[in-house]
Amino acid sequence: MKKFIYLDHNSTAPMLPEVANKITECFAAGFVNPASQHRPGQLARKHLENSRRKIANYLGAKTSGMDTDQLIFTSGGTESNNLAILGLVNALDSKSNNTSDLFVPQHILISSVEHPSVVGAAEHLVRLGHSVDKIPVDSHGVCRVDQLGSMIQGNTKLVSLMLANNETGVMQPVKEVAQLCRDRGILFHTDAVQAVGKIPVHFRELSVDALSFTGHKLGGPRGIGGLILKHGLTPAPLQFGGFQQMSLRPGTEDVALVAGMETALDTFYQNEADYYSGVLTLRNHLEKTLLSRFPDLVVNGAGATRLPHVSNLSFSKVDRQSFLMAADIKGLAISTGSACASGSSELSPVLLAMGLEKNVVENSVRISLGVSNTREEIDDTIEIISNILNQLQ
Repeated sequence: MKKFIYLDHNSTAPMLPEVANKITECFAAGFVNPASQHRPGQLARKHLENSRRKIANYLGAKTSGMDTDQLIFTSGGTESNNLAILGLVNALDSKSNNTSDLFVPQHILISSVEHPSVVGAAEHLVRLGHSVDKIPVDSHGVCRVDQLGSMIQGNTKLVSLMLANNETGVMQPVKEVAQLCRDRGILFHTDAVQAVGKIPVHFRELSVDALSFTGHKLGGPRGIGGLILKHGLTPAPLQFGGFQQMSLRPGTEDVALVAGMETALDTFYQNEADYYSGVLTLRNHLEKTLLSRFPDLVVNGAGATRLPHVSNLSFSKVDRQSFLMAADIKGLAISTGSACASGSSELSPVLLAMGLEKNVVENSVRISLGVSNTREEIDDTIEIISNILNQLQ
């Protein structure tokens, strides 16, 4: 197979060697069902709960005392976001119906640049009779906090704003919005899937009520994610038929996958400073060199604070699909945006929400770096992109 330069870490980061070793170690240990009451089951439960506590600590949740936060393991970011959005609104709806036989519609606010798993959950709530509005963003892709206050209604019960955008890497004012929601008695959820393992994320310092994340974006295994819930907050379950995780997410927990995700987080925090400066240097080199060669290149979101490893580029005079096909042939693995929507021919809702010109939106690509990328690879990437652009233009 041809050697590819992999620059699609926002889709999935290659599994770290440490993670693969930990998962293999767990499989070799023969951990059984952690719900079983016999001693082998108790041993599996001990390992699972140790990993749960360590992951929660890494992400700034409170793990001891009377107001302990809760970490629910899920299959990944999409399930975590759905459990947060649907579960919390359904729980609020159930409380309302305890005092009345009438359906009480709730109002939900999400930003206009959310991931499809948040947007899809919100659209499902609309089908159930609730109402959803989208908070606008500015031309850099940053949530317009100045407009949020006027959008809140008397029945607004939940606001969801991602911590960092999956297409542009633009960071959102989560802490500011969380405080506004807290002052108004509104629940606040953040999708931190693209931020965890790329920058330090602290649940309590963000002052959010719920936070979603996943393992495979940071070099962990696919099929495992999590939802951190503030103490005392209980969403309605989306699945039924088991008592695991207090029946909020029934099903047998996988000790190996959880341990793998813990190892990925451990590896990140051990190398946090080097990771940040490393990928930031490579990204800046990529953008600066390409801009010097192609002045009409647009770096989407460049005017905002971004994750250090993400670059969303628009080549206004080049067809995006032709560019991607040529890049793939040359051994360059990049994408157009969210992998969950990569099969769609529709224009990026994120870039459209930023009010960018149509040709900029139509011809955008996303490059997302990772710890495995080298300066040599980025230099090669620059030459590949330059050659393709010169040929297509």
